[in-house]
Amino acid sequence: MHSHVHYSVEDTIAALSTPPGRSGLGVVRVSGAGARAVAEAILRFGAAPEWKPRTAALARLVDRDEAAVDDVVATYFAAPKSYTGEDVVEIACHGSPVILRHCLERACEAGARLAGPGEFTLRAYLRGRIDLPQAEAIRDLIESTTLYQARVAARQASGSVSRALQPAKEKLLELVALLEAGIDFAEDDVDVAAAAEIAGRLGVVKEKVAALAASFAYGKLVHDGVALAIVGRPNVGKSSLFNRLLERDRAIVTDIPGTTRDLVSETVALCGIPVKLVDTAGIRAGQDRVEELGIERSYQAMADADVTVMVIDGAAGVEKADMELWETVARQGRHVVAANKCDLEGFARHAGELPEGALAVSAATGAGMEALRERIGAMIAPGGEAEGGFITSLRQEQLLRESVEALEQALRAAEAGLPHEMLLLDLYAALRPLDAITGATTADDILNRIFSTFCIGK
Repeated sequence: MHSHVHYSVEDTIAALSTPPGRSGLGVVRVSGAGARAVAEAILRFGAAPEWKPRTAALARLVDRDEAAVDDVVATYFAAPKSYTGEDVVEIACHGSPVILRHCLERACEAGARLAGPGEFTLRAYLRGRIDLPQAEAIRDLIESTTLYQARVAARQASGSVSRALQPAKEKLLELVALLEAGIDFAEDDVDVAAAAEIAGRLGVVKEKVAALAASFAYGKLVHDGVALAIVGRPNVGKSSLFNRLLERDRAIVTDIPGTTRDLVSETVALCGIPVKLVDTAGIRAGQDRVEELGIERSYQAMADADVTVMVIDGAAGVEKADMELWETVARQGRHVVAANKCDLEGFARHAGELPEGALAVSAATGAGMEALRERIGAMIAPGGEAEGGFITSLRQEQLLRESVEALEQALRAAEAGLPHEMLLLDLYAALRPLDAITGATTADDILNRIFSTFCIGK
């Protein structure tokens, strides 16, 4: 069960904003109406601080007996132009855990309290500095493991999701305003659209919202990554290929069959997507119990993988065991056959025996590795990045699907010629999930739209 903590937004809060541990610098962030008072209580400035916004000042962090503990830099961000929308003071200390802990303790004694998880970003949201998709993107940016993930999260943190959704929401609001005006001013000379026009407008909105919801298929890959298992018989070069894909030596490579007894995994970026590579034990009749356990795990890894790379020793020729394993791999779904050792003499002799579509590669020289990466990339993300941007949050996808369902209901109601009061119920049901993503639509928003369509003097 999750415990829900309710924070008071009136408190002044403090937290360590850099990772715990030793470093050159560590930053303690203080936010709230009392941020400057807290800083003045625990720091000693050369002269009375002027607290100019976005200005740094040298100060000395002191202990309770006024003895100097550290020379620090205090930077002031004035409300509302700060990360949280409140007064913020960031105190940059030397990165000793003892100093940083002391700074936090002193801040709490001076009237601040320790911030809860994500509370600075929560305040930024509550103060209207960011919307919910931006808040989610900030978390994703911090947790990103590939440069592409970071770029996507940075784009979303600057409001790309709300911008992508805005045109559809605008059109939906226009339709709501039109129908509300038709009901409220039915006796007046306000035009109301025909059923065909309403259906046409609804179709456009539904298409845009559904396209953004569908983009989650790609966004989920970018956010969560995929698992890729490397399988094959012993000594075909799985670990060498694993090391080549990683571009460093991680798995032990020998010419003794059965060296890999357990799963070895690492994450790499392919097409910007985090791919967890799993090097498995060679599949053959086990020689001992340890190897048998390793082989069992290989089959499990293969079953769990999103994509499987099956490695064949192309220079030694394709054996019956290879073909049996290939049939198993093919049954399980997306896979690539890598015919390794294309740099050796025997490879050309056995080329005709390879399964159809097998890629010739050499883990020793790197030949064919780029083609293998491209093939894996095309399997992982066949559609690639959607033109109008994409979403990476399951919460957003579920809300968009909810909106699409309500829009479909509205379309059916429009086509059946139901009264506009009934149709509006569906339109509001479609608007609510969009509001949960981009921010609430108020009654004033809709009234302003209604009256802005009137002629001057009306």
